[in-house]
Amino acid sequence: MCSIMGYCGTSCDLNDFSSALSKTKTRGPDLSRVIEINNGFLGFNRLSIMGLNDNGMQPFVNKGNETLLYEVNDASPAFAKIDDYDIALVCNGEIYGFRSLKEDLIKKGYKFVSDSDCEILPALYKEHGVKMFRMLDAEFALILYDKQSESYVAARDPIGIRPLYYGVSSSGDYVFASEPKNLVDMVDEIKPFPPGYYYKDGEFTCYRDLSKVSEFHSEDMEEIYKNIHDLLVKGVDKRLDSDSPVGFLLSGGLDSSLVCGIAAALLDEPIETWAIGMEEDAIDLKYAKEVADFIGSNHHEIIITKQDVIDALDPVIKALATYDITTIRASIGMYLLCKAIHEQSDNKVILTGEISDEIFGYKYTDFAPSAEEFQKESVKRIKEIHMYDVLRADRCISVNSLEARVPFGDHDFVSYCMSIKPDIKMNTYGKGKYLLRKAFEDDDIIPESILWREKAAFSDAVGHSLKDDLEELALNSYTDEEYEAKRSKYTHATPFTKESLLYREIFEKYYGGQSEMVTDFWMPNRSWEGCDVNDPSARVLSNYGDSGV
Repeated sequence: MCSIMGYCGTSCDLNDFSSALSKTKTRGPDLSRVIEINNGFLGFNRLSIMGLNDNGMQPFVNKGNETLLYEVNDASPAFAKIDDYDIALVCNGEIYGFRSLKEDLIKKGYKFVSDSDCEILPALYKEHGVKMFRMLDAEFALILYDKQSESYVAARDPIGIRPLYYGVSSSGDYVFASEPKNLVDMVDEIKPFPPGYYYKDGEFTCYRDLSKVSEFHSEDMEEIYKNIHDLLVKGVDKRLDSDSPVGFLLSGGLDSSLVCGIAAALLDEPIETWAIGMEEDAIDLKYAKEVADFIGSNHHEIIITKQDVIDALDPVIKALATYDITTIRASIGMYLLCKAIHEQSDNKVILTGEISDEIFGYKYTDFAPSAEEFQKESVKRIKEIHMYDVLRADRCISVNSLEARVPFGDHDFVSYCMSIKPDIKMNTYGKGKYLLRKAFEDDDIIPESILWREKAAFSDAVGHSLKDDLEELALNSYTDEEYEAKRSKYTHATPFTKESLLYREIFEKYYGGQSEMVTDFWMPNRSWEGCDVNDPSARVLSNYGDSGV
């Protein structure tokens, strides 16, 4: 990952801006730089992934038809004041298929100085303006200043895989940044930048909504299986393009196993897979090893203890900027696993299996009362995923100076799968995610037992005791009277268990008064029969069955 920041006004001191940018140095530990433009600032912390030499360092500045190389001082971060330019830009992202876009721009006379995928964006903006966002096949967040029109522009990918937040300073200036921690001392209210939108001249405009379906597909089932298969394979393939070493998170569940199996089939050498589990009762370690042995990966197991879990709680909530129960539970294992990857390997790019559940269904969506309700729930989850599973993957990976790539979040894959008739996607087959499983039934890229394995909640699968240890910690932190008194202070997303109160109090320590960055707690749809539960874990549902075995 990298981190970006932009102050769109004249009322910010360079030292204050640099200090705020430094709070996300772990996202981009390789190099930091700030430029002054229009009396505002753009800042960048770099994690080198594509175009590894210094010419690929941002902010990118464009003049005429070429990228400018400019001198910076030796301060930390390096600084330059730019006067003669057309476009200045910072972007945290991966632009898939950038080489063909670059070739087209070169034919039009543009000149580039690096192999960075993001270097093409100022030229692309010159050619297409804000229409370029609809053209991008990318995971990105960017901030741009157009000197000619004196316009600040910001934008974020349609899923929200790359983070972006914003707020308005006391002097009325917009401030954008990769994480809330960049903004806590600069604005009164921090808001998540809406995925699939761009900002220009004070207005937010939706350029693409992947959850919106204009027409459902009418293909037969065999064609649907084929399209799911081919689009996911393409989504994995394009995310293997990196100038830095690639690793894979492998839980032994369906989604991560498919990503690893596809990658192993595409590449000529063994992939690097990583799994984590509690020392006592890890469910997934045995399944992850079964997949790793089958695909012939270089497999690594990380074993954690109860004390590791408890010690990680505070830094995880600080990194996540959330109080959500299921996000925090699931993040502890991922955070500790990514910490080990950072410390024990040279892997910098990490492929993960997020976003399948939102499309094909959770355990609780087995209780959906109708196809219409199933689709409404899927739309809701896709629109909100940037606050939950995608946020978890981004923060746990980036805080350990790694970059996340999410094949199930591929634009074409999501758009197609959201347009499959919901009555076909619903679990009427006695097995969740049936379409996804059938799509890969004939490939033999993962063991058949894994392809048809019941889904287990990630935090439970790392070890049932992880969730239990956290609940025990919370129960011992408050008397019943203390719990009632303290929870009632919070009118938004009021804590409803001692565990949720513990998380909220840690959140407030770092992000006081900013709870509305997250809409609410991630919970099953409690209006559905069978889902009126008081815990987000699928373990409490009546249909969990063999998932925890």
